Amino acid sequence: MSRTKRIFTCLLSVMFLLMMAPAIAFAEGASDGRIIVYAQVPDDWSNPCLWAWSDDGTNAFDAWPGEAMEADANNEGWYYCWIPESATNIIINANDSTVQTTDQKIEAQNTWVTITDAENVAINYEQQTSGDIPEYVETFKIHAQVPESWQDVRLWAWLDPDGTNASEAWPGKAMTAGEDGWYTATAPVWVNRIIVNGNDGEVQTEDLSIDPAEVWVTVSEDGTAEFTYNDPNAPGAEDITVRVKAPADWSEPNLWAWSAPDGTNAFSAWPGEPLEDTGDGWLTLSVPGWINSIIVNGNEGSVQTSDLSVETGKDVWIVVTDAENATVSYEEPAETAETAPAAEEAEPEATAEPAPVQEEQSGIPVAAIIVVVIVVVVAAGAVIYMKKKKKKTLRGAGIKTPAPLLLKNQHLQKGGYP
Repeated sequence: MSRTKRIFTCLLSVMFLLMMAPAIAFAEGASDGRIIVYAQVPDDWSNPCLWAWSDDGTNAFDAWPGEAMEADANNEGWYYCWIPESATNIIINANDSTVQTTDQKIEAQNTWVTITDAENVAINYEQQTSGDIPEYVETFKIHAQVPESWQDVRLWAWLDPDGTNASEAWPGKAMTAGEDGWYTATAPVWVNRIIVNGNDGEVQTEDLSIDPAEVWVTVSEDGTAEFTYNDPNAPGAEDITVRVKAPADWSEPNLWAWSAPDGTNAFSAWPGEPLEDTGDGWLTLSVPGWINSIIVNGNEGSVQTSDLSVETGKDVWIVVTDAENATVSYEEPAETAETAPAAEEAEPEATAEPAPVQEEQSGIPVAAIIVVVIVVVVAAGAVIYMKKKKKKTLRGAGIKTPAPLLLKNQHLQKGGYP
């Protein structure tokens, strides 16, 4: 092989490796920072759960016994659960956590665990199940507190109105009993209807319409249920103070406050509670610390702000300019609607130039593309250089190149046509 061809072949090899690097990096990051753990458990292990934690002690789940594992419909006896790839320590437990494996150390990759009994566990990183690995689906938690007579508590969840079910068959997914007396299960974020049931589906709640957010359902003996998006076991939030400056033509300003998305109101009826004038220029009212939404209104509720979102547990200052304009802050503002310069006297604000819009990056980094272009240019230059060098060598050896053919009309300078 000539020297030119060898150089060209090497350059092509380098270019190929550079083009493949982004694809390899993309494949390694395709798990989105999560791994799947499969477990094959003994026949007498029911409702297996996975507990996982990282080497620094960070737990993957809020409380023991961890996340309920999903049964794989295509592989009988196998269950699976997704965990962060940093959680490289696991325990698999079952039967309301009365049986469990010892601590198992795993690598940050998809894992298959075969459990013969609590003391005999085998770990594999080659796929032990058939078919495709299930895709990761974002979920949210559903907690239920049920009557003591309910056994084998389960969750049935689906999407209304198209009827897509989250579980293969009724009565649905097993809910895990916690030490606090609440049962817990997860559901895909696309569901909007649930039923909590027990005793092999013989007792159940009515259909409950919910939002895809962590929810607590309390079930009565007759199957009726109430639910909230606020943790009933959380310490009660202290009251907060809301301070308001309202327009002068808003008489008898009131405050309406509630918690979204569950809609729990702080007051029994609209327009809420009257704001009190404390003599410092602010109208104030104490409200429960769990509220996260506010409306300021006046003139017996005939004028009002839009819904104002606020942070829970924080005192808040609200300056209302008119029904369409209100500012929210968590410390007393330096200027208010009364002390700020008039709009016509204020200097016009400089219009900030829009930040350049970054185009969505393709799978191949720009740096790699630049390197590839450079490699191609260098390769082309090398080929041209070698050709010129060869031509120069031939001329130096006394080999003449043929003269160009003369045009026909150059032979006709002295006469007419042939």
